Amino acid sequence: MPASTALALSDTFGTDLVRGIGAILLYAVVGLLLMLLGFYAIDWSTPGKLSELVRRGLPNAVLVTASGLLSMAFIIVVAIFNSASDLTEGLITSLVYGLVGIIAQVAAVRLLEWSTRIDVRSTIEGEKFAPASLVVAAAHLALGLVVAVAIS
Repeated sequence: MPASTALALSDTFGTDLVRGIGAILLYAVVGLLLMLLGFYAIDWSTPGKLSELVRRGLPNAVLVTASGLLSMAFIIVVAIFNSASDLTEGLITSLVYGLVGIIAQVAAVRLLEWSTRIDVRSTIEGEKFAPASLVVAAAHLALGLVVAVAIS
C-alpha cells in the first residue's frame, strides 16, 4: 500500500472533527452545570454553610465536600456515557439523568446520615479532623457509585 493511501482522510473527516469538538464542548457545559447544581444541592442539604466552612479550611468540611463532588462526578459521567447517540437527545438525557441522580444522591446521603445518627453539623464545623467525617465521605462516595450504576 503506498504511503499516500495510508494517510488519506475520509471526505467527512473535517466535518466529523468539528462536530465532535462541538459535542465535547456542549457536554462539558452540561457537566459543569450539573456539578454546580450538585455542589449547591450538597451545600443546601448539609447543615451549616458548607462553602464557607471549606473556605475557612475546616478539614471535615473539606473532606465531606470533596467526596460529595466526586460522587456527583460519578453520576454525571455515567449519565453522559449512557446518553443517546443523537447529540440533542444525548444532552437532554444527560441533563435529566444527572438531575435525577443528584436528587437521589442527596436524599440517600441524608437518609444514611440520619440512620447513623451522625451529628453532621458539629462534625463538619470541627476545627480538628473527626473520624465521623470519613463515614459521611464514604457514604457520599458509595451512594454516588450506586446511583451512577443505577443510571446505567
